Amino acid sequence: MLGERESAVLEFESSWWLYPGPKDQAIREYLGISATRYYQVLRRLLEDPEAMRADPLTVRRLRKMRSDVAKRAAERRLGGGDGTSR
Repeated sequence: MLGERESAVLEFESSWWLYPGPKDQAIREYLGISATRYYQVLRRLLEDPEAMRADPLTVRRLRKMRSDVAKRAAERRLGGGDGTSR
């Protein structure tokens, strides 16, 4: 079962764009933790089966984003992808 902080982080991530101001400021104001701590908790949640059961759409979206970033980074390292190897 997810703890209170983990549930709050998932809930916030599913709708953070509704909060006014920059995301890191909203994290601090609404969750009372630093952005660094927020992202640490969020990364752990991506591997937690309980988080997937609690909010599958958010977890899948974040996993896809993480996968896309890793794929682009690998393409840059290998000089492929968009044809602009350096």
